[in-house]
Amino acid sequence: MSQLKEIAGVLAEIDDRALIERFLKSILTRNEIREIELRWELVKLLHGGMSQRKISEKLGVSLCKITRGSRELKKNPSAFRDMIEKHVAMGKKTTA
Repeated sequence: MSQLKEIAGVLAEIDDRALIERFLKSILTRNEIREIELRWELVKLLHGGMSQRKISEKLGVSLCKITRGSRELKKNPSAFRDMIEKHVAMGKKTTA
């Protein structure tokens, strides 16, 4: 079993948001956390219908990075889309 699958399995069994957040903060650097947060935000904005150019202006990221997120959302199956749709189903907004 790959280490990533092992970590995903453990996280899938945990019903403790604070523990998961503490774990992520301990295993990732601040820059890695910021990068993940930025990617999550740009995918939410894409899913919400904001143009790539507006996302670039709002978040200060390159169109290249946004295009990657857009391609990931269009894949079938798309883990990004599945996660965003789960987020929306939980009553969260996808636009800022």
